[in-house]
Amino acid sequence: MTTGVLLMAHGTPSRPDEIGPFYTRIRRGRPPTSEQLAELEGRYRAIGGASPLAERTRAQVDGVRAALEHRAPGHFVVSFGAKHADPLIEEAAAALASAGHRRVIGLVLTPHGSSLGSQEYLDRAAAALGDRPFVAVGPWYAEPALVELFASRVKDAVAGTPGRARVIFTAHSLPDRIRETGDTYPEQLAESARLVAVAAGLDQWQVAWQSAGRTPEPWLGPDVRDVVGGLAADGGTDAVVVCPIGFVADHLEVLYDLDVDLAGVAEASGLAYVRTASLNDDPVFVRVLADVVVAADSEG
Repeated sequence: MTTGVLLMAHGTPSRPDEIGPFYTRIRRGRPPTSEQLAELEGRYRAIGGASPLAERTRAQVDGVRAALEHRAPGHFVVSFGAKHADPLIEEAAAALASAGHRRVIGLVLTPHGSSLGSQEYLDRAAAALGDRPFVAVGPWYAEPALVELFASRVKDAVAGTPGRARVIFTAHSLPDRIRETGDTYPEQLAESARLVAVAAGLDQWQVAWQSAGRTPEPWLGPDVRDVVGGLAADGGTDAVVVCPIGFVADHLEVLYDLDVDLAGVAEASGLAYVRTASLNDDPVFVRVLADVVVAADSEG
């Protein structure tokens, strides 16, 4: 029998007219204020009007589908579901369940796991699958080929910087309360960065957080903008190399939060800014994803 594969990602509006409905969806049905919507639309305009994430994710899914078909013809059926855009996770999972696959493997397109992140995707998929056997893939940030791929990106970026460079690894911040539940997301990021730093032969590097939500509660820190400003004040650094290790594709949090907002902070601080190239549908990265699926199928 065949094995279903459900790849999952955040989702994004593909056109400017989709930004409002998308914003309402991520706010759990609460429409944004006119000021909030205008601000978000301004961010999308700053990166060209819309995020390329939908296109990048389609390319990743197509790549994994082709890689799995090459390895095991006819064995894997790959589908995709998004958290906040069509097709939703529930729709894709239900379609796989009705197709009668012997099991479904769920893989979230983020290397690290958290209760407020990838686990929500996996829980939604499991609920939609009902009693269909489900193999939920856990964090995969330590895959050797992925570590080497990130390290290669870092080395290329460092080589293109002037003077003394500091490498900063970033990921999406989450509310600090996750620590109270034993969530290991911060520890995963620290270990992930360490693995890549060692592979890249770095002497100086650190982890910082980005894209925190605008809520009263504290979020994981330090914020990367504060880190960059601090480096300038301390001296001894000519450039910052930012590796968004928590993300696997170009999207708003990379193209705006880093390449516009953080780059502006660096410029104002007198520091050169360089970001590592996103993984997107790099063939090496696609093979990493296929390897993770094949391993889960063997163990399931």
